[in-house]
This record gives sequence, structure tokens and C-alpha cells, in this order.
Amino acid sequence: MAVLLKVEGLKKYFEIRKSMFSRPIYVKAVNDVSFEIQKGSIFAVVGESGSGKSTLGRTVIKLIEPTSGKILYDGRDITQIEKKDFLEFRRRMQIVQQDPYNSLHPRKLVKDIVGEGLKIHFKMRSDEIYVRIKEILELVGMREEHMFRYPHEFSGGQRQRIAIARALVLRPEFLVLDEPTSALDVSVQARVLALLKELREKFGLTYMFITHNLAVVDHMATHVVVMYLGKIMEMGSKQDIFERASHPYTKALLDSIPSFGTGRRIRSIPRGEIPNPANPPSGCVFHTRCTQAVEMCKVEEPKLVEVSPGHFCRCHFCA
Repeated sequence: MAVLLKVEGLKKYFEIRKSMFSRPIYVKAVNDVSFEIQKGSIFAVVGESGSGKSTLGRTVIKLIEPTSGKILYDGRDITQIEKKDFLEFRRRMQIVQQDPYNSLHPRKLVKDIVGEGLKIHFKMRSDEIYVRIKEILELVGMREEHMFRYPHEFSGGQRQRIAIARALVLRPEFLVLDEPTSALDVSVQARVLALLKELREKFGLTYMFITHNLAVVDHMATHVVVMYLGKIMEMGSKQDIFERASHPYTKALLDSIPSFGTGRRIRSIPRGEIPNPANPPSGCVFHTRCTQAVEMCKVEEPKLVEVSPGHFCRCHFCA
């Protein structure tokens, strides 16, 4: 299977200052991340809040500029493309935001929200734009009459369908789905996830699916990356992560999935909370919460090593 997106040594640091005269502190939101996404796959990025998932998603499509590293889209390094020449790639890469209540302009009609990208990227007549909007809305389960309503007139699930329509109307190849169902009720989540799978099969789309919900990952993903404090802790196929997890953090995340069976589940929930990303721990960034940490973990940072073909782990004791 061909590679659509390849990321090499990607970094995104944010500068913060306590005062005008203080020395800058850098939050390493994405810290030396490398991976490949194959065409037609669903590449899930998981981890707790503050792990750098959303920043990674926004950086790979250049909604925010990377600090350093390469982003090869279809073989071309898009970090070297000037903003004025980036329009073609912007059309091919779209994003569906997490919160459907804030991602849609409250004072615009649905037809203007969905059709805005067509006016920017294509020279189309008004009647052609109308037909395209109508078609894409029907594709996501909306009706023609919905074009003339405002976002506040819809439920959360309907708003997310509108957001998906806005992304798909440009006929992209690659979609970043940033927690697309986290703000929705469980029953609505199932319908939106089913819609996303159907659209992927229909249009041959490639997804980067950002979430903290491993049950959703198990249902959707083909490949999984586990992030913690801006670093990749473990990476592999869905089977590698769910059946042969190697990193203690990955195992803890899997143990946190609710179990409704009669058997009692042994949990290895990490101690405490995720550290301040502006002041990460030395050595292995996970050692302050790891139940298996030893003295070496506090001083020596582990490398991301391949424990089996295509399965990578960042731990001194990966096996």
C-alpha cells in the first residue's frame, strides 16, 4: 500500500513567558515525532489530554507551522511550500474539529458554511455550488431544506454532519478527525462513526483519527500511535497495540477501557496526573507514573525501537 503522508522528526514548540522580562520557556507539544500513513488507512492517535494529539493533527496539515522536521505529503515536503502556493494542498487535506457547537459560524447559513471552500478553491457558478452543497449534505444524511438554517437550529449530531460535509465538499484525500464524537451522546456517536466508515469506503479517504477513547479506536483504526507528553510511546497495527501491547502506558490505557463482563479486571492505572509539559520529567517522560520504573528510567531517555516488524516501543524494557 502506498504511503500518503510521511512525517520525519516533527517538532512543534510553543514559547511562553511569565513576564515581559523573563526568559522564555518552551512547551514541547510535539517532540521529534516520525511515522507514515498509508493511503486508505485509519491512523489513530491516542493518549490523555495534554499528550500533544491535537497539536500533531493541526501541524501535519499546516494549520499551525512546525518548529522543525519534514512533512512529506504524496512525496512532497509541504513544510517548504510558501503559504501563497499552498492552496492545492489545503484542498486535499481537511479537518473535522472536536466541538460541533464552536466549529460552525453561528451567524452563517449552512449553505454558506459548507460552500465557502468552493468559492475559495474553485471557479464555480452559483448554481453549480448550490448543486454540490445539496449533494454533499444528502450524502451525510441532511436534506436540501437544511441549507437555509443556522447551526443553532440543529442537534449536536447534525452539526457534526454539517462539519463533515464542509470538509468533504472539496473532495479531499486526507481527513484529520480531531475527537469528532467526544462531544456527542453515545447513540449519536455510533451513527457518526458509521457514517465516517461509509464515506471512507465510498471515496477512498485516509483518516488521522485523534481520540482518547480506545473503544472507538478498536472499532475504527487500522494503525495506532500512542502519545505521551509530545512523544510517541508505542506505534503499530491495531493488532500490535490491542493484542501485543509492550509499553506500560499503552497497557494502562487498555486497562482503563470499561469492562462489562462478570470477571474482575486487574487494572494498572498510572499514578497521579500527566506532568506539566513546560517542565517534563528527565529520562523517560513516563517514569513518574510508571509502576515498573527503575533508577535508569529517571536519568536515561529510552529510544523508540522496533520490537517486531512495524511495531515500535519507547521503553527500556520493551519486549
